[in-house]
Amino acid sequence: MNCIPTHLAGCFIVEPKIIFDQRGYFTESFNEKTFFECTGEQVHFVQDNQSYSSKGVLRGLHYQTGAHMQAKLVRVLSGEVLDIAVDIRPESPTYGQHVSVVLTAENQKQFYLPRGFAHGFLVLSETATFFYKCDNFYNKESEGGIAYNDPSLGIDWMLPEQELILSDKDKVQPNLANARKIW
Repeated sequence: MNCIPTHLAGCFIVEPKIIFDQRGYFTESFNEKTFFECTGEQVHFVQDNQSYSSKGVLRGLHYQTGAHMQAKLVRVLSGEVLDIAVDIRPESPTYGQHVSVVLTAENQKQFYLPRGFAHGFLVLSETATFFYKCDNFYNKESEGGIAYNDPSLGIDWMLPEQELILSDKDKVQPNLANARKIW
């Protein structure tokens, strides 16, 4: 496993070791001990989530607040997505900054977001199956969201606005300045 730090403290691009042979390949997608040795992040995942979406579907930017904040390890099982992490930790020197990474079934990269980050992704391929591990259980009352097109974030979503498909909830999220605080 190779863990590449990003400019946002605690966020890592994780490249698993893949063993190929005539039968196909094998990879260990997660090992808690190896992950800690690679990132220095002590994390215990308790919930796995999976979604299937078509091209142009944008999910995000979402987060959990207070005692329900979540760290996530995300990856793509089929297709290709643009994955985004936004630092929303009020005391962070990188507050309001983001990192984007293209995750595909072929590159098998994963993206780790610690607690205190908003998360979103956009499907770039015809369809995509997206999978993520969370270190805390989802809690509806602790939901937070930020507008995907908040100009203060400056996110390049890589597709024209008219091609984006959003939920009704994501169409009306507030800008970061007016969003629910994480604590």
